[in-house]
Amino acid sequence: MQLALGDFLHAHPQHDQQLPDFYQQKRNLFNAEMQQSSFIFTPSAGTYFQLMDYAAISDLPDTEFVQWLIREAGVAAIPLSVFYQQPPQHLRWVRFCFAKGADTLQQAAERLREL
Repeated sequence: MQLALGDFLHAHPQHDQQLPDFYQQKRNLFNAEMQQSSFIFTPSAGTYFQLMDYAAISDLPDTEFVQWLIREAGVAAIPLSVFYQQPPQHLRWVRFCFAKGADTLQQAAERLREL
């Protein structure tokens, strides 16, 4: 796989220079779709993930909220508490990966806006 990636980058030397704009467009699409949701967020930079505050939706701990989110909306998120040795109490933030196709991002946002 590494050899194939090396061959690809050799054939398309500007590819890695295009990635920031590519992912920024995905982030902007997802965030625009989420503006009318109950999640609170500030656009992220330099990542494939958007952090979002879900406190207006649920009081569940983040690990339980992400399980509920999968059951109720069919959308996966990552709880932040798993990155802490001792997570802060009442942490109501999750992260969504926006390294997806436009249709997937729009469908996920539509489901999340319904919460």
